[in-house]
Amino acid sequence: MANKSKTPGAKTAAGIAAADIAGESPQKIGAIPSDAPITFSFSDTQGDGGETHQVAEGDVAVLTTQHGTPVADDQNSLKQGQRGPTLLEDFHFREKIFHFDHERIPERVVHARGYGAHGFFELTDSLADVSRADIFQRVGERTPAFVRFSTVAGSKGSFDLARDVRGFAVKLYTQEGNWDIVGNNIPVFFIQDAIKFPDLVHSVKPEPDRAFPQAASAHDNFWDFISLMPESFHMIMWTMSDRAIPRSFRTMEGFGVHTFRLIDAKGKSTFVKFHWKPKQGLQSVVWNEAVKINGADPDFHRRDLWDAINSGDFPEWELGVQLFDDDFADSFDFDVLDATKLIPEELVPIRIVGRLVLDRVVDNFFAETEQVAFMTQNVPPGVDFSNDPLLQGRNFSYLDTQIKRLGSTNFTHIPINAPKCPMAHFQQDGHMAMRNPVGRVNYEPNSWGPTQGGPREDPVRGFRSFEEEADGPKQRTRSESFADHYSQARQFFVSQTPIEQKHIGDALVFELSKVERPDIRSRTVSHLRNIDEGLAATVADGLGLPLPDAAPAARKPIADLPVSDPLSIVKNGPGSFKGRKLGILMSDGADPAIFKALLKALDTEGGVYDVVAPKIGGVTLSDGTKVGAKHKIDGGPSVLFDAVAILVSEEGAATLAADAAAKDFVSDAFAHCKFIGITAEAEAIFAAAGLADDLDEACIALTKAGDASTFIEACRALRHWPRELKVDLDAKPKA
Repeated sequence: MANKSKTPGAKTAAGIAAADIAGESPQKIGAIPSDAPITFSFSDTQGDGGETHQVAEGDVAVLTTQHGTPVADDQNSLKQGQRGPTLLEDFHFREKIFHFDHERIPERVVHARGYGAHGFFELTDSLADVSRADIFQRVGERTPAFVRFSTVAGSKGSFDLARDVRGFAVKLYTQEGNWDIVGNNIPVFFIQDAIKFPDLVHSVKPEPDRAFPQAASAHDNFWDFISLMPESFHMIMWTMSDRAIPRSFRTMEGFGVHTFRLIDAKGKSTFVKFHWKPKQGLQSVVWNEAVKINGADPDFHRRDLWDAINSGDFPEWELGVQLFDDDFADSFDFDVLDATKLIPEELVPIRIVGRLVLDRVVDNFFAETEQVAFMTQNVPPGVDFSNDPLLQGRNFSYLDTQIKRLGSTNFTHIPINAPKCPMAHFQQDGHMAMRNPVGRVNYEPNSWGPTQGGPREDPVRGFRSFEEEADGPKQRTRSESFADHYSQARQFFVSQTPIEQKHIGDALVFELSKVERPDIRSRTVSHLRNIDEGLAATVADGLGLPLPDAAPAARKPIADLPVSDPLSIVKNGPGSFKGRKLGILMSDGADPAIFKALLKALDTEGGVYDVVAPKIGGVTLSDGTKVGAKHKIDGGPSVLFDAVAILVSEEGAATLAADAAAKDFVSDAFAHCKFIGITAEAEAIFAAAGLADDLDEACIALTKAGDASTFIEACRALRHWPRELKVDLDAKPKA
């Protein structure tokens, strides 16, 4: 067989070799033409880690290695002959493939699926009376911030609308160092002691022999663990509620979860719990809707945050604090060090002290959102820890985790993690060190004086821990004050509206129906009897199992804790359609006056819209106006929108009435209790979907332009919940 490497006219793998282009510059297929205008930027992380260099428009950037060596050929590896072996000396190939092989850092064990944005925190009410933290001193001062939202159980590639806790982690770049408030959208947690965290996470993650389910708690291992851990049942009420399927990151609360301390200039301590209250109001989805959103747009939460910030609708939260002293802590029915408990706002009102605004998306997801390192141990002077055993364990774990993930103790050299205040220390060297002490002195104490000797500790400005006395023997034990596992779970449940209580029951039935072992199902229901007998009976009936005896309780539950309205989503909705999205299903020949009136009413309200059409090219209105579409009908289901309107011609309605996706659009909007605007022609689509006789007061006629404002005003309620009792087989009036 002939040696093909010597065959006349043979080409390289790229298709055209430099030698094939006689008399011309060695340009390759895929290379940048020499006359192409381009702007090229790169970051130099030596020194301060922030300088960016740009090549002027009109110039062509020269491709180089990471060390700056210009590259002549990026299409072909270096070989011995045209078809011979690749040579080890090809440093460009080796560097390129080496970097590619290491592009993925280990993903977070939990909170892997995350999304972040930049913004600022602005102080609106000084806390100088209780804390010497610099960030709390000057009203009106803004502190740079970075926030990362995340799910907990799923991997980096999982979908956004899993039923799950949401991480709500805030990094504040204060003038006295980074402060990380590493919280969740739920104010309590599953466990009381950090030693159980590996067990909790192992139980909820994919089962190790089969590696599924992904991003889901509906399986035997999780519920087996939970049913053996009564302390988890307050958190279970929250995760089975609509809090675990938020409509948007923008409509979630955030909580610091733990009790912290604020320390004033004299060393006096005040206990504190941190709350982030969304200015957009609370909002969730229903489970059937979440499932369909995951299919239609698994990046739904990410896209929502990206679109909101880029459109100038900046998400905003108020920072509230619950402040209390030792006397309250001693008199409270529950232990303030127990992370499975909260303090009702009626007992300790929330004091609003600032606002958090997200106004800039990241420039590079990996460099910022993926590499950002949060640690509960990062607190400024004036903020301190309590003895909460879960918090104490997190303080150890997070530093260890970041070193593992980011590969070096020098992860603070990465710009997203670097403080924005002056730094001075004697830590040096290590993997990927980009900043090191200058001069001969790298130790302390030393006698080289203030010029050469480097930084010194400052007893006045420096961080000082609260001088709390500790007593008692060393032992592995759980405080008796942590023993009430059901009272606040009951308080949360009775604080929900009837529709929210129904959703909790539905969620428990769904999750436990995926559990294969009947004994685990029964054991779980036995705990529910200590929370609410009606809930336990509903779940047992939904599972078709006999109602078991109540589980033994370490401490008798308090049955008469009062209803707390802040615990309900429905009671704390937005009261506005601002920032919400209307989906407008349209066809050719639709009424332009109604369409324009809808857009005007939306603009006045501060809402946004997407047009859904039979074809992505859009529609032509009856007056000849062309309207572009954002979605083709089978790619833009109604689950993507907060409310919908159907604007069609008679001919268009006839076409859509025969289309399965269009019928799903209206039937899902109806089943999910959304407000629906309907032109007279659109009624044919509802008839085809079997809904002609079911239209209710939340299905609002759009017969003329003036109806648009009425419709948008009605949409402020977001849902017409009475409809669910008619469309859900499992719906039962509350006894």
